[in-house]
Amino acid sequence: MSLEALKAEAGTAAVDRFVRSGMRLGLGTGSTAEKMLDALAERLASGALADVAGVPTSAATAARCGELGIPVLTLEEAGELDLAIDGADEIDPQLDLIKGLGGAHLREKVVAAAARQMVVVADESKVVSRLGERAPLPVEVIPFALPVAERLLRGLGWEPELRIDGGRPFQTDEGNRILHCRREEWVDPQALAADVSQVPGVVAHGFFLGFASAAAVATREGVRMLERPTAAP
Repeated sequence: MSLEALKAEAGTAAVDRFVRSGMRLGLGTGSTAEKMLDALAERLASGALADVAGVPTSAATAARCGELGIPVLTLEEAGELDLAIDGADEIDPQLDLIKGLGGAHLREKVVAAAARQMVVVADESKVVSRLGERAPLPVEVIPFALPVAERLLRGLGWEPELRIDGGRPFQTDEGNRILHCRREEWVDPQALAADVSQVPGVVAHGFFLGFASAAAVATREGVRMLERPTAAP
């Protein structure tokens, strides 16, 4: 089965299991989230779902919703969201995530924080034994602070590289830049996230720790539903 087919299976499984009529959703960004939007639009068109609207996490997702006929809201209009559905670049055994290779992790984190529950849609290539195993950590920085942020991140042990798109620095929907950061030591993501957050000019990083409660992961043997481990009493 192709990677695109696996992504479509994950998106469909998440919509069928978690989305109900009347919900207000956070709608993620990226290639797997696009498949989720396709499944959501199909169910709205068929009448299987009704009175569902979403808050897009990027201009690209908003445009796709317009093409598919999915009603959209602002965060102010929606209030607290019932559910956020989004992709991920890495998923560890605790369902902690690295996100942001789609360039929208600032808005994605805001929307995830506005939702009662976050569900991840992904293919099996995104499942890792530890964060940082394959993906870099995307770090969004205001343009003014870029040289300072790069220097300070290197001082924290990161190897930052400016994201380039079409020969020019990638620009987020907020007009910021993204540094793809790598390092050898990833033992304590909570501590790493705290350190990165303290760098002046950083407005968001791709660590999503404690946000996701479930994940629909498409494998060649079918869709696996993963749940965040419960803490021992």
